[in-house]
Amino acid sequence: MERVAFIIEASGERVGCLLNPETFEVRRRAGIAQVAEDAGRLAGRRRRDDPVMFTGGGVTELELSLLFDVQLETAAQVVQSDVRAHSGPLVALAEGNGGASWATPPLVRFVWGKAWNVLGVVVAVAERLERFTSEGVPQRSWLRLVFRRVDEAPAPADDEETPPPAVLEGLAQRPRSEVPPPGPAEREVAFSQGDRLDDLAARVYGDPRLWRWIAWVNDLADPLRVPPGTVLRLPPPTLPEAQA
Repeated sequence: MERVAFIIEASGERVGCLLNPETFEVRRRAGIAQVAEDAGRLAGRRRRDDPVMFTGGGVTELELSLLFDVQLETAAQVVQSDVRAHSGPLVALAEGNGGASWATPPLVRFVWGKAWNVLGVVVAVAERLERFTSEGVPQRSWLRLVFRRVDEAPAPADDEETPPPAVLEGLAQRPRSEVPPPGPAEREVAFSQGDRLDDLAARVYGDPRLWRWIAWVNDLADPLRVPPGTVLRLPPPTLPEAQA
């Protein structure tokens, strides 16, 4: 029977498992967010459930329990006295080793026969080591691994859902003089503790991708670290040149 393997996309390195899992768990969370206004969450005494909005995307995770034991090695394999020689490469993937940049985790392909071929990232591992030698070298590892699926390629954009190209492309290169002046349709909000620009863009514009527009209009040095209480301008997502 073909064994489970993890193939690192950047290098093609294959990290094999000594023993296939008997079962594993697949979890899916839909991409939804609670509807809110600037004043806070939408609520009412007669509501049975919080109103929600579908934001697209979501999260699909696989949780596997893997066993590594040096006694499971075949004669064709190089016998290792330390089981971490087999489990260590998977642990290293959870440390971010091998990513294309500091912000990009290493992409890994989970492969098992013809039934499973999933691209994703290792987001968590938990390892229990057993059967230590007199020198303290472990020979068995029970490894629990959480693997999150990622898109193989960006999904084609729907014309009705695609913001104006000028809003999403090249904003950092545009001069500050092109920032739209205040107008009657403009709003202002105070950035809250724990809030995110993409959530704010989804609430105000209905599209989380317009966080770039908010960041450019407000000249934010670091969109990931906006101080709570910062007042943000939220004009309509249209550049002056597109208003003709």
